[in-house]
Amino acid sequence: MNKIYNNLNIKNLIKTEWFNQFDEDQQYEILEGLKNNLDVSIYAKKEFDWDQMNEIKLGLLSNVDVSIYAKSEFDNLQMEQIRLGLEDNLDISWYAKKEFNCVQMEEVRKGLVANVDVSIYAKTDFEYCQMEEIREGLEANLDVSIYAKPEFDDEQMFEIKLGLEKNLDVSIYAKLEFDEYQMSQIREGLEANLDVSLYAKPEYNYKQMKEIRLRLLKENK
Repeated sequence: MNKIYNNLNIKNLIKTEWFNQFDEDQQYEILEGLKNNLDVSIYAKKEFDWDQMNEIKLGLLSNVDVSIYAKSEFDNLQMEQIRLGLEDNLDISWYAKKEFNCVQMEEVRKGLVANVDVSIYAKTDFEYCQMEEIREGLEANLDVSIYAKPEFDDEQMFEIKLGLEKNLDVSIYAKLEFDEYQMSQIREGLEANLDVSLYAKPEYNYKQMKEIRLRLLKENK
């Protein structure tokens, strides 16, 4: 914000060429900031769209250090996650990085709120849905080291997490050679105390596994 406009009242400011370089939505955010006696010079910049301006404005209203995210490299949804973390006094350095998209940021933030070891999954190697499975495992005090590997997709992680929750020997199926459907059939067999070694083999597709599992169930009745 050019210094020559600093001392103008709102009525006169809206008549300036400087103010009219912004679109209607940006102007609204600037005026809202001025009405709240905020330092709008932090966000009254053409490189910020109105959504970004709004997030910076909300941070100023919350009295957090907006300099951490008042950067055009962050979109408004990334800014929101950083702002929410700052408002909760979290160590946002774990995720205030342009390499993380907003949903990845959210998963790390949720882990910080839950006070789990986010260092295990606060990595760009993981998609947000993988992060979610790891976070939920950590919150449940599970040994996530078994599946917190980028090679497992989120659905494979989910199947391994389910097995851990039920105290099953997940080592039998926590293998990349099994897809999530095969893992599900092996897990269900373990839950029923079946001899899954008869079908826990990658050469069987999940339909074949299911057929064998159902036969074993019938034989065990």
